Amino acid sequence: MMHTTVGWHVELEFQEDDQHTRAAALVRLPDGTEVRAHGHASRHRSDSNQPRVGEEIAGARALNELAMQLLTKAHREIDEASGRTSHPINV
Repeated sequence: MMHTTVGWHVELEFQEDDQHTRAAALVRLPDGTEVRAHGHASRHRSDSNQPRVGEEIAGARALNELAMQLLTKAHREIDEASGRTSHPINV
């Protein structure tokens, strides 16, 4: 049986105007580090104004960047612990 020993909370904040949505993502890790990332979305002037869609796109882009940073951090920690260069971690 598997037990949960740690949980992560990811925070997303959005800033919007009529044409742009910006997202900021933050995760605080148990080792005390914070990883931050940003994403954006732009609405074409002929598209209807749908703020939720802009948030979804900008949020997904920020989370994707956050994931890549976490993979890079994990890869670096694997290399440091093993004393050798490991194979890249692919998504």
